[in-house]
Amino acid sequence: MLRHPVWIDRLKRQRAIAVVCPPTFALGYGMAMAVVEAGMEFVEIAWNGDRSAELVEKLRNELPHCQIGAGTLTDEGQVREAIEAGAQFLFSPYTDLDMVRSSVDAGVPIVPGALSPTEILTAWKAGATAVKVFPVQAVGGVNYIRSLKRPLDFVPLVPTGGVTVEQLDGFIDAGAIAVGISSALFPRSLVEAEDWLGITALAARLSTRSKSEHLSERVP
Repeated sequence: MLRHPVWIDRLKRQRAIAVVCPPTFALGYGMAMAVVEAGMEFVEIAWNGDRSAELVEKLRNELPHCQIGAGTLTDEGQVREAIEAGAQFLFSPYTDLDMVRSSVDAGVPIVPGALSPTEILTAWKAGATAVKVFPVQAVGGVNYIRSLKRPLDFVPLVPTGGVTVEQLDGFIDAGAIAVGISSALFPRSLVEAEDWLGITALAARLSTRSKSEHLSERVP
């Protein structure tokens, strides 16, 4: 049975999460606002960035129509900090059972990282809302997700790690419920130049693809 079915359903309709790794608070804010301007509604703030908790709080206040989450969480203390900051969902690069339990107890969706079938099933049995397959490109990309879904079709998978805009269709076809995208949305040159219009244009391509009738009809 799915955990947080309303959240999962909303993510399936969006199909993509913008992963913001803020080099500074101001740049992180600009990055987030640029993708939201393009129509993206799921924004994940990496916890190893500058003033991440403050950025989550600010975005929650200014973007009530969006889902603002925290990512790159590495211990239970960070999970508590993220929840206190108002994070609406949580991502981690690996599966830590204490982190999962804390999130479950708080009623906040958590998507821990895993790679092998054993790791994915361990995360799911621990109470994960979905499982982040990371780093997906390093182990086969779309083909790896397709192989995983055959025996693990009951686990919602969110591949991340090197995913590009053009690969969205392939990952959804393979059985992923959504993807997480970072560097493809936020090229360093555009971020350093504060070219928010350029980032909005990249995000618009992704938002258009993710919300197309072609993809919205496919619900793994």
